Amino acid sequence: MPAVASEATTPLQSTGRHAARWLILAVICVAQLTVILDNTVLNVAIPSLTENLGATTADVQWMINAYSLVQSGLLLTAGNSADRYGRKKMLAVGLVLFGLASLGAALAQSPGQLIAARAGMGVGGALLVTTTLAVVMQIFDDAERPRAIGIWSSVNSLGFAAGPLIGGSLLDHFWWGSLFLVNLPVAVIALAAVVVLVPESSGRGSARPGADPAGATPVDLPGALLSMIGMVGVVFAIISGPQAGWLSGRVLISAAIGIVGLAVFALWELHVPHPMLDMRFFRNRRFIGAVSGGILVAFGMGGSMFLLTQHLQLVLGYGPLDAGLRMAPLAVTVILINFTGLSARLAPRLGTPGMIVSGMSLLAAGLAAIALLGDRSYGGMLTGLIVMGVGVALAMPTMANAIMSAIPPAQAGVGAGVNGTLMEFGQGLGVAVLGAVLNSRFAALLPLVAAGAGSLPAALARTRTDGERAAVHDAFATGIGTSQLVGAAAVLVGGLLAAVLLRRAERAGRDQQPVPGTPPGPEPATATAE
Repeated sequence: MPAVASEATTPLQSTGRHAARWLILAVICVAQLTVILDNTVLNVAIPSLTENLGATTADVQWMINAYSLVQSGLLLTAGNSADRYGRKKMLAVGLVLFGLASLGAALAQSPGQLIAARAGMGVGGALLVTTTLAVVMQIFDDAERPRAIGIWSSVNSLGFAAGPLIGGSLLDHFWWGSLFLVNLPVAVIALAAVVVLVPESSGRGSARPGADPAGATPVDLPGALLSMIGMVGVVFAIISGPQAGWLSGRVLISAAIGIVGLAVFALWELHVPHPMLDMRFFRNRRFIGAVSGGILVAFGMGGSMFLLTQHLQLVLGYGPLDAGLRMAPLAVTVILINFTGLSARLAPRLGTPGMIVSGMSLLAAGLAAIALLGDRSYGGMLTGLIVMGVGVALAMPTMANAIMSAIPPAQAGVGAGVNGTLMEFGQGLGVAVLGAVLNSRFAALLPLVAAGAGSLPAALARTRTDGERAAVHDAFATGIGTSQLVGAAAVLVGGLLAAVLLRRAERAGRDQQPVPGTPPGPEPATATAE
């Protein structure tokens, strides 16, 4: 194992491959899977929480949203902390926090206690999401990294698909607290493995004027606070929109606070001597191409998951568990392609732009197939889900690798924070935009008897005959199909844009922009190292 001192100088570069790298990857993927599951698993427990804790509708919303709000707000700060204080150390801290908060959630006796525990889990989750990807970048070389990132990325798809299934199975046999108690053995085993197997690394360099005693640059506390305000404001607006209405005061005020917070954060980072996120990365066309593609893939995935659950339950008539099972082929396809290494083997042949445009085109084709073929039967939807899975398996790991490779190794934690923030933002944007398209189209097509209804159940409640109910169902199905086609078009255009930017960056050779945080000199920049 390389010495810590040498890793602090070259944290992601090594002369040999780490002997236990695949075992380490398995451990951090299990930890990552637990984090993703807790984004979705609680949805199936809503009736139990309402009955056993006396939770109101508002309580349940905060139980679910406290986790994602805290996690999204802390991603950049967590990544920066990993670079400053050590990725292994912060990974261990994240596991401890996540485990303790899970225990608190399992033992909660009131809605307030459960909300607080879920917020604590969000802190641990933010550390885990950023440090796991940074460790992957650390222990795998250029040859194996695409496959490793592909496997890491597949965990996200597995978590979203498996969450409702695992939650439903646990609730069939145990009480609601078991949803959180199962995290404890995972956290303990992962912590032990991290302590024994994972090498330490950080982004700390030599001391500079104004640096702290540890040799790191000063802590950017205003930047951390502004990033949290901005992300929490935007994510809260997106979460609240479907229930409160997109033009409600709560949503508009929250969105305004978030947008202003992010704008001030960007201005602050441009002028502070030691920024948490150096905005000069956005001059790098390779970085911009990967970022734009990442947002739109997350846009397509987040929006499509939101639409597909409604499509399966409200149009095709499946229950929650059956709907979850019928969405599983998407995740299974992603896992098969990435775990077999097919995506990694295609990457050298197609190149980064080719992988991204191919993946996003397939994702768009899958969305279009579901819109055009899946309105009356599951067979057409199954075809679309498999095509979407192939597209996601090609595009998402490639873009994560492109984003991480465009950022200096010393800031791998921040790079992982950027990647996680893009996923949160893109998924939320997909839900907001495609949900608005659905509502608009549905309202426009409603028969007069149900005009003005804000949802499918409300519209059905106003109908009197089978013909009127069929017309309302048709209007809703058409609205879902239209929004899926809009999502397909956005993803396709995004793939072409990202591919063009990345192709131009490749033709220009290595980006000539100086690496942020390094003195000028004749040595080539590493910010765009492949």
